[in-house]
Amino acid sequence: MGFKNLIQLKPKEFLSKINDEEVPQEVRKRTYHETGFRHSSRNMGNSQTLAICLDAVYAKFENEEKELNHKQEELKRPYFQEQRAKESEIKGFQVAIDNANENIKQKEDKNQDIKDNIKELKFEITDLPLNPEIYGVPAKKGASAKFWIGLTVLIPITVYLFMFYASVVYSAMEKQFTYDDLRWYVPNAILLAAEDGFQALATVIFAPFIFIGLGYLIHMFYQKKKLISYFKLAGVVLATLAFDVLLAFFVEKKLWELNVVDENATFGFSEAMQSQEFWLIIFLGFIAYLIWGFIFDFVMEENKEKDKVKNAIRKRHEQIEIHREQIHDNTAKIDELKSLIRTIKEKVSAANGRINELQSIIDGTIIPTAEYKLYASEYLQGWLTFIGEQLRIAKPEEDKLITECINVYKLHLNAVGVRPDYQNTVFTKTL
Repeated sequence: MGFKNLIQLKPKEFLSKINDEEVPQEVRKRTYHETGFRHSSRNMGNSQTLAICLDAVYAKFENEEKELNHKQEELKRPYFQEQRAKESEIKGFQVAIDNANENIKQKEDKNQDIKDNIKELKFEITDLPLNPEIYGVPAKKGASAKFWIGLTVLIPITVYLFMFYASVVYSAMEKQFTYDDLRWYVPNAILLAAEDGFQALATVIFAPFIFIGLGYLIHMFYQKKKLISYFKLAGVVLATLAFDVLLAFFVEKKLWELNVVDENATFGFSEAMQSQEFWLIIFLGFIAYLIWGFIFDFVMEENKEKDKVKNAIRKRHEQIEIHREQIHDNTAKIDELKSLIRTIKEKVSAANGRINELQSIIDGTIIPTAEYKLYASEYLQGWLTFIGEQLRIAKPEEDKLITECINVYKLHLNAVGVRPDYQNTVFTKTL
């Protein structure tokens, strides 16, 4: 019954009933039913033979599906569409990668330009004090050095003026000359004034600041460079000279009164002008005052020039900090773009993998397993119809054979990928 009858099971017999064109489902179901009945009759309903026949039926169904080109195209259409969509998606990803790379290049070029600017600014900071005019800074060369030299000279002259005028004011207003002490210059004038009381001390300490203030006015009027300022400057100088003359006069008068013999004699400016100490006091105070005033003006002017250079250097340091922040921001953006590119490339790789999967589906044959199950069940029904109607065997043997055939049918469905819960699932087999 087995192998002799199996020789009669050929695809030609199936294909004679189904042409290249798709046939109606009911006709196809009836064909599978009739074929199952016929094969069962040839093999006496043998369950082992059923397994071989079901494999042949599946091969026949697969061949039929391959030949139904229009149906295959319809089944593969969603995969074609998804493949085209993935290809378009990859093109969009590639554009995004190109744009990101372009942005990275632009930011890297910008960072390099900024680094070059920082290098140039650092050189300017070094060269600016020596050549300020090159960088558009209206300052004199070596202003910083001149400032410190002038300040070095100004400090001891300031100390000298303070000590000199403190001594002269004390001698003119507080000191009582004696034959044992005829010195008009008193180095310890402040200490002696402190012994005489607070008023004397305040006078001796604060009087020198009058002359320092007059020296400061020289700077204030001289820097304006106007005619009226020069008149004011001349007035300040003459006032200081008058002050010095009065101090020298009072000192000389005290010395004259100590040495005068004639009680009717008087002391005036004509007598004072004949004294060497009178002129010495004037020149030691007034000339030093003028020197201090002009040096102070010079120091202030150089300080102004130095400030111009200092401000220019400060601005360049601020620009460097701004540039460094720009480099930091650009570097952060570059890292973000590189991370974005890596993410996009992962998506491209996944899309390419999906395209390959879809191409494998498209190149293979899509087998509608739910539909195959329908036809396979019709084939089994035809097989079992012969057993129940035509095969003359005992009832227990008939039931046992039917059960064996059903189990073979279930094993076959599981082997070809048909599952009870799959209604529209398909699988592919490479051509």
